[in-house]
Amino acid sequence: MTRSLNGRCAVITGAGSGMGRSMALRLAEDDARIAIWDINGEGAEETAKMVRDAGGTAIAIKADCSDRAQIRAAAEQTRQELGPILILVNNAGIAPFTPFLDIDEDLLDKVVDINFKGPFYVTQVCVPDMIEAKWGRIINITSSSVQSGSALQTHYTSSKGALLGFTKCLAMALGEHGITANMIPPGSIDTPMLRGAEIMQREGAVEAYGAALPVGRIGQGEDIAGAAAYLASDEAGYITGQTISVNGGRYMGSA
Repeated sequence: MTRSLNGRCAVITGAGSGMGRSMALRLAEDDARIAIWDINGEGAEETAKMVRDAGGTAIAIKADCSDRAQIRAAAEQTRQELGPILILVNNAGIAPFTPFLDIDEDLLDKVVDINFKGPFYVTQVCVPDMIEAKWGRIINITSSSVQSGSALQTHYTSSKGALLGFTKCLAMALGEHGITANMIPPGSIDTPMLRGAEIMQREGAVEAYGAALPVGRIGQGEDIAGAAAYLASDEAGYITGQTISVNGGRYMGSA
């Protein structure tokens, strides 16, 4: 039995593929109306069609989720078509692998703009709806690399680490309004982004990595979607500022 989200509007950024698509499909199953914001307009529309074909409600909006003007326009369209935004999943991001000394200013700025400033701006635009409703859910998709480190991703991991602090601050600032803020740091999830990573180009590399984990397999988008569905539900109303690690045992610390 799925948890009902009672027709609430959920914005999921970067839901044109991968984990975002899985979360869109799952939250729609739980009776959320889904707004897919993605710079990949075709992918966003494909996800929206999948939701609608399964009996759900979804719209696709092509938007650069690091651009303030596009964020505001996407929010306004979402409100007009689906109502106030009460669930937000900040999922859009990029995850390049680059040696530390090769990271130049332009690449660092790009990673920070998309992975940290983007979620910051999107949240600012969406939160007023939650405050007015006295109910809201913010779910930030971070990374298990924040917990373990990643030698070739100092830029990416640092940007996702900023989201960790951001989430805790939101939990403290918005709790009185009935809004929770939590984070999910995925381990390695079988997505187009992972498959396209240079370090995963050797045949069988993804499967070999999964086989080495305690659970013996690579993660699936549905694994992340299940955690997001719980955090978006009424049942999770007393959980805020927390890290729900979904990583197959890659990291087992308390952080």
